[in-house]
Amino acid sequence: MEKIGEIRARFLACGVEELPELIERYRPDERSGVQEAIQRAQKKIEALEKEKERTWRMQAYEREYGAYGYLCGIDEVGRGPLAGPVVAGAVILPRDCQILYLNDSKQLSAKKREELYEVIMKEAVSVGLGFVGPERIDEINILNATYEAMRQAIGKLTAEPAVLLNDAVTIPGVSIRQVPIIKGDAKSVSIAAASIVAKVTRDRLMERYDEIYPQYGFASNKGYGAAAHIEALKKYGPTPIHRRSFIGHFI
Repeated sequence: MEKIGEIRARFLACGVEELPELIERYRPDERSGVQEAIQRAQKKIEALEKEKERTWRMQAYEREYGAYGYLCGIDEVGRGPLAGPVVAGAVILPRDCQILYLNDSKQLSAKKREELYEVIMKEAVSVGLGFVGPERIDEINILNATYEAMRQAIGKLTAEPAVLLNDAVTIPGVSIRQVPIIKGDAKSVSIAAASIVAKVTRDRLMERYDEIYPQYGFASNKGYGAAAHIEALKKYGPTPIHRRSFIGHFI
């Protein structure tokens, strides 16, 4: 008879898709340790089914507009920080996209965002990114800078989208049909993917800036107005990546 530890190791080593077969194989084994392993496996299967159902609901807009051609999710990150660029992502997912766990990037851990970023970049039909820096933000204001970053991202796509699924906004100066969706990064897999790509890209950029300007803690605060960041701003003054129109009452 197999040892309980060996059976537990089997359950841990296999993927969720293989668990039902293992459950049936070891169900007659009445030892408590084996039954506990079976219960944990069943919970994993249930969690996966719930995630598939959640993802199905997040594909509602993709099902509604998919007949028109390629759909492109659009989102931005970095409207609120005191430093760094605003970054927009544009992502066209395949129509039969099976990526699970896509969600508003703010609802995901940094580790999960990084994992999903790699999957998105591998499986997407096309990904475009737009960057608008602090000087331009100061010149035209953050809203217009956000629109500019979005137009850049769309312009870098290698496939022509028929419909843009946007997180809340309608982008001026774009002739492609647009569907603005309030809280779209939590309602559309395409927008969620764009949110994740933009977030990971900007976070990595701010981590590189942290190496250049270590006093401000950019690796941890990503340019947002954390107390330590504001204290450093008052002590050392602004860097070239600070938005002058955002920091007037701190210096």
